[in-house]
Amino acid sequence: MKLIDCIDTQAARLAQAGLFFGHGTTNAFDEAMWLALWRLGLPLDALDEHEERELSDAEAAAIAALIDERIATRKPAAYLTGEAWLQGVPFTIDERAIVPRSFIAELIADASIDPWLHPGSRRVLDLCTGNGSLAVLAAMAWPEVEVDALDLSADALEVARLNVERHGLTERIRLLQGDGLAGAQGPYDLILCNPPYVNSASMAALPAEYRAEPELALAGGSDGMDFIRELLRAAPAALSDAGVLVLEIGNEREHFEAAFPTLEVVWMETSSGADQVLLVTKEALQ
Repeated sequence: MKLIDCIDTQAARLAQAGLFFGHGTTNAFDEAMWLALWRLGLPLDALDEHEERELSDAEAAAIAALIDERIATRKPAAYLTGEAWLQGVPFTIDERAIVPRSFIAELIADASIDPWLHPGSRRVLDLCTGNGSLAVLAAMAWPEVEVDALDLSADALEVARLNVERHGLTERIRLLQGDGLAGAQGPYDLILCNPPYVNSASMAALPAEYRAEPELALAGGSDGMDFIRELLRAAPAALSDAGVLVLEIGNEREHFEAAFPTLEVVWMETSSGADQVLLVTKEALQ
């Protein structure tokens, strides 16, 4: 069997199983391709070069077994492979942290945040860092800054440590444990935050793939704003005079605007539109 035929077969199985895709892929074919290439030890962008490759019976069976596991466990593929990619950068991941997928990564990569930073910006906080992916991307994008990566979960910070070490950034990224900004050591010129923001009704309806992730990193209370309320209250004291906060809120814009009707924010354009991530200045927060 050729690799492309194997991927087509396994994609049909994934589609028939009614899985949810949203942790690095958006459809059954891409998910099957990812798992097949990973199982074979091939680069994830190398299908064109290898699609006509004839698989041995053992290789085809190994791919099928991995697809079996994906269907049976309903775990995100990244938990099965131990790796996720964000903006082309590989990150170690396991079930101690949510799979990295923040739209803030796009804003770092395309320099959308840069015009909001004052020339002397040197300190960045990645709050709710999870596996440390945004902290790593920030350190890569802004070589002159030092980054604090803060999370309440000691387990998540152990995964973040693996990624900081993986990318050789132990001298520039400091890992901190604490509850929200109470654990921060500011002031910071930029705070990045992809917090728990899923409202309780949405939490109850989450697909199994999301329920495989730590609930602590997802659940934001009845309207999704529990963590964010405290964050916005405490943020001014943690920001430098010209500092800004970049905050991801997912699909909760309606709840955000209901909770903070007078707050002046800038909605940032991402691949998912202009209602997933916002930027707010210290001046506006005060």
